[in-house]
Amino acid sequence: MGDVISVLKIYPKDVTEDLTPLVNTIRSRLPERYRLLRYEEEDLAYGYKILRLFIVFPEMTEGGTEELENIIRSIDEVDEVEVELVTRVF
Repeated sequence: MGDVISVLKIYPKDVTEDLTPLVNTIRSRLPERYRLLRYEEEDLAYGYKILRLFIVFPEMTEGGTEELENIIRSIDEVDEVEVELVTRVF
């Protein structure tokens, strides 16, 4: 059984300069089977930044990315979660 990597776009509710606290909150909420490999901040428009998260988890995770999306959506500072890519890790 292998792993998959999911690239997620996270849209915060508010405009903020530093998204590190949000990343730390997400990291602390993830169950052990999810591993935050890395993240990037991306300027979207007029000072609004989004996060791009690279998360690795077991391929046989029931429901695919649904649980992961729901965990992140449940964080107050998150407005929306968008799955950009899911692929196997070899």
